[in-house]
Amino acid sequence: MGKTNKSSSKAQKRKRIQDTQRKETKVKSSDRRKWHLEWEEYFMALAFLSAQRSKDPKTKVGACIVNKDKRIVGMGYNGMPNNCKDEDFPWGKGQTAEDNKHLYVCHAELNAVVNKIQADIRGCRMYVTLFPCNECAKIIIQSGIEEVIYYKMPDMPADKTKAEEKTEKIKATQKMFQYKNIVKLREYENKQEGETVFKIETKDSKCRVMISL
Repeated sequence: MGKTNKSSSKAQKRKRIQDTQRKETKVKSSDRRKWHLEWEEYFMALAFLSAQRSKDPKTKVGACIVNKDKRIVGMGYNGMPNNCKDEDFPWGKGQTAEDNKHLYVCHAELNAVVNKIQADIRGCRMYVTLFPCNECAKIIIQSGIEEVIYYKMPDMPADKTKAEEKTEKIKATQKMFQYKNIVKLREYENKQEGETVFKIETKDSKCRVMISL
């Protein structure tokens, strides 16, 4: 009888310890950090960070390709082709081969596709900081990317003729993507409370880059 009571007492003590541990685990779980980057914020933030590799003095663009398992399979930013030194090519917007960057620069979307780390990127998503041009739209379609999420539309030039040209390029991208719904196209939308602003800037001489979210 004494042994039975002793065994019962040990069992109850063990149960109390287990109950306490379970409660502590539950408390720790509820105390986890509440604010965090959602997946879309994370991938778009990486596209913005990638853009900071660009040497373009005016427009810095970054792109991030993600597969269905939320794994990053390609990154890119706008820059000169491989083995073409940045300092030996123009970064202006002139009219000749000596001063027109557009004749040389590879766009972020192109670089993200050619930098891919898996052979097949069909069905993937692309996060890009700027609406894709019509040339990049062709590459996106040919690669089999299923959806494009862009952060903003390009700024329009002050010159009326150039603004009209850019508008037509935007329409061409939209027409190709929308044709039989080849590629889903949507503007980035923050789904958390409060606005998420992607801002990468020089802070001071001691801090080269500050990322604000």
